[in-house]
Formats: sequence, structure tokens, C-alpha cells
Amino acid sequence: MQTSTLNPKSTPDTYTNADLHAMDARYYLPTFKRYPIALAKGQGSEVWDVEGKRYIDMLAGIAVSNVGHSHPEVVAAIQKQAEQLIHISNFYVSVPQMELAEQLVNLSGLARVFFCNSGAEALEGAFKVARKYAHQQGKGGTIYAFTGAFHGRTLATIATGKPAMQQGFGPIPEGFKTLPFNDIAALEKAYSEDMAAVVVEPIQGEGGVRPAHTEFLRQLRSFCDARGVALIFDEVQTGVGRTGAWFAKDHVQVQPDIITLAKGLGSGVPIGAILCNDKLSAVIDYGDHGTTFGGNPLACAAALATLRVIHNEELLATARSQGHWLRSEIRQWQLPLIEEVRGQGLMIGVVLKASAKPVVEKLLARGILANATADNVLRLVPPLNIPRALLTEVLDTLKQVLTEASP
Repeated sequence: MQTSTLNPKSTPDTYTNADLHAMDARYYLPTFKRYPIALAKGQGSEVWDVEGKRYIDMLAGIAVSNVGHSHPEVVAAIQKQAEQLIHISNFYVSVPQMELAEQLVNLSGLARVFFCNSGAEALEGAFKVARKYAHQQGKGGTIYAFTGAFHGRTLATIATGKPAMQQGFGPIPEGFKTLPFNDIAALEKAYSEDMAAVVVEPIQGEGGVRPAHTEFLRQLRSFCDARGVALIFDEVQTGVGRTGAWFAKDHVQVQPDIITLAKGLGSGVPIGAILCNDKLSAVIDYGDHGTTFGGNPLACAAALATLRVIHNEELLATARSQGHWLRSEIRQWQLPLIEEVRGQGLMIGVVLKASAKPVVEKLLARGILANATADNVLRLVPPLNIPRALLTEVLDTLKQVLTEASP
């Protein structure tokens, strides 16, 4: 029988990037295509690898670190809460959980909240709430999503996504269908009494930073109201200030029945949330849903601090102005490789006429973190409080890289 031993490295500060990637290849399930660095420290909008090289972070943990890395107020809130109470289970309430619930209800205009640990969990819970509501109305339970959507990697959420994500994982759960994005006529044609809910990202993140048309979102609201169908806004990536408003729904003045949140809510401490209106909240009974870790005091304290920072530092306005400036600057280059610049706030997609992956690699080599999504879209989602000086440095480097790559 193999014996287990704990053998920590005696001098962890001597790891190299290569050391940690060798360990990754040896021990970690091969689910990620890693970039060839290992990050060790972050402050504000900058991070450093284990060998001391500095990078400007234009990815922010994939739109997670909305107030930057190690913001002093968030760090202080986590430290204080860790000294008092980290976890208690949801048999009991805590001050941070109740205060965060009140804040999110007030900010969203919805009625109730449920906390979980991730965006995929939030979508799973939202599907359950919507289906129970539909069943109580005598309707079926089919959830309709749109092409280009990404709602997570659980079995139910990949059922709403790209077929490539479903390969090898069958049988895929039934009751999920996909229709063309921004096409209300296709939804109207598909309607039947089996339709329980429509789920949409106001701006598709993994789908290429593709905004839903304002009129489409308003048509969705009217469509769902007329037929008793639940409307779910997946704001896992667009929420918590990313687009320059607390929620992307605020830009279009459309109130969904359910909002899902995660990513930027906890500044990197895992937390997700489902926000529901009174109508859908009323169908949930004791035991219908649950979580062990969701909404624990530590995660909620981090989220509360994050919301305070966004409010006190007026980061919604900053995200709007910085995002507008950034998009305008890139558009002015008129480089042949650039097809389009789109997005809202500091959720920006630079659409290229070729794969964006080589551009991401060249940026990494020159000290900038970004990523490619939908193959040909360079996604830029930096912290909302990134200084203009760092953005200028990014623009100078990006223009040079795109100029070199242009035909």
C-alpha cells in the first residue's frame, strides 16, 4: 500500500516558471492550456511571476478582479473576517451574508438572493427556479439559450453552449435548446407551452464580446411577459460594474426575472449569486435548493468590500470613461488587421481578421496579459480602476504588435 507523506518545498520562493509547469504536467488534470508563466504576486493592475517579471493585467482573472489585485480595503475585510468566522453552513445566518443580500437586492431591484460559489452554479440554480415556476403554471421545462452563449461547464450549462463543449460527455441533459442570437423572430417561431425560460448574456463574453441589441433585449422582455416565460440575464461577466453600471441590464432599462452573478462579485474569493423577483421567488420551498459553502461569511465579507470600493471610488463612471477612451483610441489606428472594436465599459473585444492567439502570445512576451475568445477576438477586461498611464503603456505595445502582425 502506498504511504502518504507531506513534503512541502523548504524554500518555495526559489521556484521557477519551468518548475511549476513541470509540476502542473505531473499532477494537475490536463483541462487548461496554460501560458508559460506562473504568477506569484499582484498589486492593483499589475502582477509578477515567480521569477520577478512584471505584467500589466488586462484580463483581471477573466473579469474577476474588478477593483484590482489585493485592494487594501478588500484585503482588510478578508483578514478581519478570517479572524472572526470563515464558515458556518447555511443552517445559520451571518452578518456579512445578510448585509450582502440586502445590498444586492437594493442595487438590482429584485426581491431575493441565493448565494453559491460560481457562475455555473448560479445558472444551474436559476434553471431550477425557472422550471419550478413553469411547472406550477402548467408549462413544460425547456430552457432556451442563444448561439455563441457560454453559461458554464456543468452538464446542464454545456447543454446551452457550443456542441464542441458537449463532445464526450453524453448523454447531455434534455430540455435545453439554442436559437440564433439577436433574432426575436426565431424565438417567436419556436414558442410552445414547453418553454420555461429564456437565458441571455447582455454581452456575450466567451462568444466574442458580442453585445445583445438593445431592441432585442426589450423584445425578449415583452415576449416573456406575454407568454409567462421567465427571463434570465446571465450577468456573471457583465455584472458588478464591468460595463460601467452595476448591471448591464441598467443600460437598456430591462428588468429580468432572474439575474446570475459571480466573477467580479468577490474580488477573487469564490462567490456566485442568483437574484429573483417576487414572482419566481414565491415558488421556492425549504429544501428545493442548497449549498454547503455558498454565502459563507468570508466570501460575503469580500463581496461587501468589493461593492464598497466600487461605490466609494466611483468606479462605474471610471469604467465608462476609460472604456470609451480605450475603444476610441484603438479605432483611430485603422490597422488592416482590425475588423471591429466593440463592447461596453471595460469589457472590450478587438475583433481581428485572423486568429487573436498569436497576438495574445506576443503581448505576453512583452509583459501584458490578455486572452483570445471566439478565436479571432482579443478580449480586454482589466480592473475597473486601472490607471490611465498603464492603459497608455498597453496601447503603445498593442499598436506595435498589431502593426507587426498586419498584412
